[in-house]
Amino acid sequence: MALAFSTALPLRLATPGTRLARAAAARRFRSVAPPPPAGGSKVKGGKLKGQSPPPAVSKTEAELKAARLEKVADMRGEAVEPFAYAFDARDTTAAMHATYDDALGPGEEDPDGRPLSLAGRVLLRRVFGKLAFFTLADESGTVQLYLEKKTIDEGMGDGSFARLKKWTDVGDIMGVTGVAKKSDKGELSVKVATWTMLTKALLPLPDKFHGLSDVEKRYRARHVDLIVTPGVRDIFRKRSLMTAAVRRYLDERGFLEMETPSLNAEPGGAEARPFETYHNALERHLTLRIATELHLKRLVVGGFERVYELGRVYRNEGISTRHNPEFTSIEVYQAYADYSTAMSLTEELVATAATAVCGTTSVVYQGEALELGAPFRRVPMHTLVSDALGMDTRAADATVESVKAAAVAAGVGAGQLDGLRTVGEVVNVAFEELVEATLRQPTFVTDYPVEVSPLAKPHRSEAGLVERFELFVVGRELANAFSELTDPVEQRARFEAQAAKRAAGDKEACGVDEDFLGALETGLPPTAGLGIGVDRLAMLLTDAPSIRDVIAFPVLRD
Repeated sequence: MALAFSTALPLRLATPGTRLARAAAARRFRSVAPPPPAGGSKVKGGKLKGQSPPPAVSKTEAELKAARLEKVADMRGEAVEPFAYAFDARDTTAAMHATYDDALGPGEEDPDGRPLSLAGRVLLRRVFGKLAFFTLADESGTVQLYLEKKTIDEGMGDGSFARLKKWTDVGDIMGVTGVAKKSDKGELSVKVATWTMLTKALLPLPDKFHGLSDVEKRYRARHVDLIVTPGVRDIFRKRSLMTAAVRRYLDERGFLEMETPSLNAEPGGAEARPFETYHNALERHLTLRIATELHLKRLVVGGFERVYELGRVYRNEGISTRHNPEFTSIEVYQAYADYSTAMSLTEELVATAATAVCGTTSVVYQGEALELGAPFRRVPMHTLVSDALGMDTRAADATVESVKAAAVAAGVGAGQLDGLRTVGEVVNVAFEELVEATLRQPTFVTDYPVEVSPLAKPHRSEAGLVERFELFVVGRELANAFSELTDPVEQRARFEAQAAKRAAGDKEACGVDEDFLGALETGLPPTAGLGIGVDRLAMLLTDAPSIRDVIAFPVLRD
């Protein structure tokens, strides 16, 4: 494995260590060269007439695994456990660099001789007779291990260096003790006194130069991707910082984090096709939740005035760079507030997340400069669509037919408008097809048609609209919020309209949730509700082109 990448370099560009490794490889290849064919004769230089030089040995994964299992057996035969129970790693590579990078010069060793103890995975292994150089990686970074036969045999007993050479491979997890030193070329190293095999890796890592170039393989073997692909661990570290910052912001303002059921009798809180399952003991058909909304609002009914949940939701829909069937959202509900309050809260949450991850609200996503600091642009949906269609969709003489005709003339496919029976439905499709992708800087699109917003409160001054907004950045929806509908009679009528759509074949329409209606009839105070797509926010703040880059184990096709 250690030679897989070095033989690809021209000899004149190889380092002295690489040339030594090549020479050792050449000796091994000669030692296993096949015998000459019957009647064959040698020519000058030792080559065989009619026979090309032996090819480089390339072992299969099964052969490599078998060889490593032999090493496991060999270690146990010498009473050495290849899968250790613990190791006292008191130091990290990052702390070591912080302490010694500027304190030592080339060739110098720590004058105080402070003992170091580190653990990590071997990413690179080079062995030259009585000297070896490994690259050790822990969560914080990497450092070189300087392994000298004299020092190791003195510290661990005769034969310890030989066992190191015989038993170790790239991918193994090792613990070492020693002192800090710099090589003659100035590379910070641990001069190793003792080494311990902590976990013997049975499978090899991808070679250094090619790594995991197949994106699908990266997602399927995320554990390997995290080890060998630069920057991947940093994405998930930043995601963790982001969610911690959002939680902290809400906690400090009196919001309580709640947990609601993942198994629902009636899917609700969004228009989406659910995953269906069956509970054997209860003999009930259930679905995985498509949103956390309805249960959180029932908690507000019960007297909790500020609640949120950051958790997984599931939608049985397509897969794309922006969609994964299993994703994370955060939903926030605040009593005695409306969607204007939710806009301010959204601005503050996005800015808080950006500052936690990037140190600033000015970020660059896929080469595009964005400003995530408040205030965000605010514009009604009908205004945006009217501009795109060249007609006032709120005019008294605007009809379904006239708005459809204008939408088709502007580039919306006629088939996408089939079956739409209201101006609001046509406006919503026209927005998605013509406007959404143009919203690059953070933009609150406000005041949606009532037909596509079954859980939002009617607009207080605009008939046919609701008090709802969605936040768009780089042409993607990032957040969705309402002044929540609190009238149980109106809510029942909207649920029944949704149920009729579902009965007609719309698999994304919701049904009538009697439990939620019962809660509304008990009395829901005026409430603002907000939902933010955590994965899409992570994409934005880590400059990730696909949602699968920010989900550790995304759903993939077979």
